[in-house]
Amino acid sequence: MTRVGDAVETTGVTDLGSGLVLRGATVDDTERIAALIADRGGDLGESRPSIVTWTRDLMAGNLPGFSPGDFTVVEDTGTGRIVSTLNLISQTWSYEGIELGVGRVDAVVTDRGYRRRGLSRAQMDLVHRWSAERGEKVLGITGIPWYYRQFGYELSLVWKGGRRGHAGDVPRLPDGETEPYRFRTATEADLPLVTALYGEGMKRYAVSCIRNEEMFRYDLNAPVDKATHWNITTIIEPTAGEPVGMLRRGHRLRDGVMATGIYELRAGTPWPAVTPSVIRYLHATGEEYVRRDGGEYSGGFALSLGVEHPAYGAMADRLPVVEPPDAWYLRVPDLPDFLRHVAPALEQRLKETIGAAHTGDLVLGFVHGGLRMRLEEGRISSVESRTPTQDDLSATDATVDALFPELVFLQLLFGFRSLEEIEYAYPDCKVTSNEARALLGALFPKRHSMVYAIQ
Repeated sequence: MTRVGDAVETTGVTDLGSGLVLRGATVDDTERIAALIADRGGDLGESRPSIVTWTRDLMAGNLPGFSPGDFTVVEDTGTGRIVSTLNLISQTWSYEGIELGVGRVDAVVTDRGYRRRGLSRAQMDLVHRWSAERGEKVLGITGIPWYYRQFGYELSLVWKGGRRGHAGDVPRLPDGETEPYRFRTATEADLPLVTALYGEGMKRYAVSCIRNEEMFRYDLNAPVDKATHWNITTIIEPTAGEPVGMLRRGHRLRDGVMATGIYELRAGTPWPAVTPSVIRYLHATGEEYVRRDGGEYSGGFALSLGVEHPAYGAMADRLPVVEPPDAWYLRVPDLPDFLRHVAPALEQRLKETIGAAHTGDLVLGFVHGGLRMRLEEGRISSVESRTPTQDDLSATDATVDALFPELVFLQLLFGFRSLEEIEYAYPDCKVTSNEARALLGALFPKRHSMVYAIQ
């Protein structure tokens, strides 16, 4: 089977050999791309309607900031078929309040008959170049276990997670009382409130995705059956008075459970007062969906709000099941540049923990690379790449303050694992002094994140 060899690019089209060309997509490719993605390149034997809707919506240019050319396609010129594709969805995330550009890679699919020819690698190389041209600091992807490591990605940011209850855990409304809160679908007039509630809630997390009014407006107007779990924005308001919160739920049951993926309240509104109504609302909506679509509903509900959320503590006895989190694969193409960009956040962490105006170098080795961070009176004055030496690997010669296996440092950088957890999991992670251990712990603590990425 022929693999991609020396590709030749001319006018935006790359000849991959064997009659295959790589290029950016056009609107005319919509249905061929949708068919390939919907069947996962022949793995399913059937089409997934929500994926088709999602693809058509993207290719129509409805998603803010996305155009058809943000899909890559590999075309077999002999048959006219699109045999491989993926896309790059650019967005803005926050790292401890500091905005940075991120490229989300999605819809990575290759036809079964064309696999193991290097087609995904050729496309990944292309979108990595696009991402660099856009000034993005990070690339992220969720999906196939282990596969994306070969392209420089590491599992390094928490994704999903939540709490779940059964029908018997739904809190009953006391006899003689009426529901204190009502729920209605959001309108354009609610966009300032929705955006503000979301933005305030995301301040809990180390890493989050920034969503502005334009993005929430798109959510209101997007096809309800496109491929996303949380696409119906709902306003929470008392029977009399101003709205107090919002949530986003799905348009159908997920694995027989009715779930919400975003739930936020105005500052000062007590979570224990509102959350019982939210759970009853989810339960009633699940019953409504069964009447609409048929099937069975066990009465289960889920608050899929990440590893930590105020609602969990408010209803701990009603949420007995823990939904374990997954993780994002992240790629940081220029680590010193990233660290310089987020330096104010790191300096603030240092101030809040160690407190002292630390001066000195922090030297890290990554086997095939490394960096040197210079601190002057608690400020990061420089971060530069360094070339590792043979002595970096010596347990008796402290040429580095810490040695991390390849991309494992990203787990520390994004708060996915603590330094102690990394040392336990990777015995070849070495920290050479107590001072370095304290500094790493202060700069890179384990922190919860919640990324509602744009897709």
